[in-house]
Amino acid sequence: MAKRSLSHRFRETAGDLLSDVLIDLNKRNKENLHSLSQHYTNFKNQRTCECILLLIKELRLDPLVGYHAMELLQRFMVKHLTDVLTSTTLRAAAADRRFEDAVFDKIKDKFPVLVFACVQLASKLFSIEDVITNMAAVHFLHTAGLSVSKQTLQETEMMILKALDFRLNTPNPLTYIELLLEVLGHNESSVPVEELYDLCHHVLQFVSLDRAAVYDSLLKMTTRCNCPSREQREKFVTVTEDCMLLGVGVIAVATFTHSVRIWAKVVEELSHITGISSKSIRDFTHVILVHIVRPSSPATPGRVLMTHTY
Repeated sequence: MAKRSLSHRFRETAGDLLSDVLIDLNKRNKENLHSLSQHYTNFKNQRTCECILLLIKELRLDPLVGYHAMELLQRFMVKHLTDVLTSTTLRAAAADRRFEDAVFDKIKDKFPVLVFACVQLASKLFSIEDVITNMAAVHFLHTAGLSVSKQTLQETEMMILKALDFRLNTPNPLTYIELLLEVLGHNESSVPVEELYDLCHHVLQFVSLDRAAVYDSLLKMTTRCNCPSREQREKFVTVTEDCMLLGVGVIAVATFTHSVRIWAKVVEELSHITGISSKSIRDFTHVILVHIVRPSSPATPGRVLMTHTY
């Protein structure tokens, strides 16, 4: 497969169209946050993200495919397990810990194929040329030591599609970053968004792989507590799933790395674009930078991250 470029053409979209797309993405982000289950479980752990990113690199796909695959996998796992464990006919059995363990064991056995199927579905959304065919998928999985038939792959894809009601076109973090950079370049022509875009890929990859530690530090900074309660962690889930906040945080870190001189200006403009407070953006930037520079040292909860509103 041909290698996809990380380049992105900026400053070519009309301002009124950018405004409409931004409003739509902001609306979808808020709807996603409001629909999070109280018993939400995060499946975008380090090993899974690393696996997907390595798959994307090996298959020479656009990074956008990888981040979209992570979102599809997350949505599928939450929907599938929720349906299984709350089924009317199985509710009594679900109270039995052994039943719940059996469900997770079954998913664990299928998980590698589920991950690959999500990558395959994402590739079909973003490129006609780089779609992973079933034949190529089976060959690749065989080389990785997994004996999977084309029928199994097709059945897995259909299972994911049905669970998600065939709604695959959900925004992912890189979608937000690209749009925010587009709006930023439109509003501030002096900001080198093309150069920031390349840096954003590295920052987003870092945050995705070190997600648990980064957001744990952010939670401790927010609560000013080294041992946040279960209730505080549950409430904080909306922050961890806020793609708009992640987008501005990644761009702010990329800007700080590229040029400290324009960092404050970019933060203010990102705040103006999204409605997220400058303080929130600065604090999130601080947490990410601490983990990049000293990954083994948690951020000191010295300042409070203010809850932002749109």
